Amino acid sequence: MRIILVDDDKLAAVSLKTILEADTEISVAGFGLSGQDAIMLYEREKPDLLLMDIRMDSISGLEAAEQILKTDPEAKILFLTTFSDDEYLIKALRIGAKGYILKQDFDGIVPAIKAVMGGQTVFGDGIAGKIPSLMHTPGAFDYEKYGIGIKELEIIEAVALGLSNREIANKLFLSEGTVRNYVSVILEKLSLRDRTQLAVFYYRHDKF
Repeated sequence: MRIILVDDDKLAAVSLKTILEADTEISVAGFGLSGQDAIMLYEREKPDLLLMDIRMDSISGLEAAEQILKTDPEAKILFLTTFSDDEYLIKALRIGAKGYILKQDFDGIVPAIKAVMGGQTVFGDGIAGKIPSLMHTPGAFDYEKYGIGIKELEIIEAVALGLSNREIANKLFLSEGTVRNYVSVILEKLSLRDRTQLAVFYYRHDKF
C-alpha cells in the first residue's frame, strides 16, 4: 500500500518513514512537513492512505484533511498526533477521518494503518473510551422512522465500535457479504456517506 506521511517535525517524519517501510506491505510515496504539503502530495500521488499530524503551521492537518475530503470523499486519512484534545477528536470524526491515534502508541501505528485499509475506523488507546461522551447528545433518535430494524441496529453498533465486516459477521453469525449489504442499506436509509459517518451518527444520538 502507498502511504503519504505528513508531520511538521522533520526528524519524526523521517523516523516514521523508516519504521513504516520496515513493513514489506507499506511504501511511503512521499512525505511533507505542512498541511499545504499534504494537499499537494495527495493530489499528485493519489495514495492509498494519508498519515498526518494535526498541529502544523499555516494549514493544520484538520484543515488539510477537510479540503482533501471535499474533492475525494473516499480518501483514507489517519491522524497521528501527540494530542488527545477533545476538540480535535470531534472535528476529526466529523470531517470523515478514518482514525485518530497517538504517537505514543508506537507499536500500534502499522496495525492501525492496516486496519484502516481493511475498512475499519481506528482509535488509539485512551481515545475510543472518550467518544461516546463527546459525541452524545440528549434525546433518543427514532430509528424506526427510517426503517431501521433490530439486526440493522446491531450492525450500526458494531460499526461504531470499529469492527470490520468479517468481525461483525462472526459476532452476528452472518456471512461477510450479508453484512456488507446491510451496511450499504443502512447508509442509504440514513443518507450517510460511509462507515465513519455512521459511527459518528451513532455516538451523536442516544444508543437505541
